[in-house]
Amino acid sequence: MTYTIQANPKGTRTIDVSEENLETIEKYSLFQHLIDSNGIVDESVLDKLKLNVRSLIAAQEDDCKDLLDLCIDVIYHSNMKAFGLQQLVLLYLKWINTPDDEEAEDGNDEDDTQEEGR
Repeated sequence: MTYTIQANPKGTRTIDVSEENLETIEKYSLFQHLIDSNGIVDESVLDKLKLNVRSLIAAQEDDCKDLLDLCIDVIYHSNMKAFGLQQLVLLYLKWINTPDDEEAEDGNDEDDTQEEGR
């Protein structure tokens, strides 16, 4: 599944974010401790994310294709600015909460089906 985030306030620029990109953000906890307590996402936060990802890639001994794909597709995208990063964080928070709800619903459906079959 692919999501589209707005990259500027006017909505004239967008960035496509794949499910794999979101999974990579989760896998490496890229947003953990990224934003200061003031909650403001500015260019310095984007620079911090870029430096963190570059450090992770440099430290990887194994294949880091997922990080490289995230860089190419999203973080170093020509339209990525602070506004886009803020939208990416919001998408990630929405995405991270959605799978749990779907799994819980799927689990309930299976329980109902099993009970009916008994």
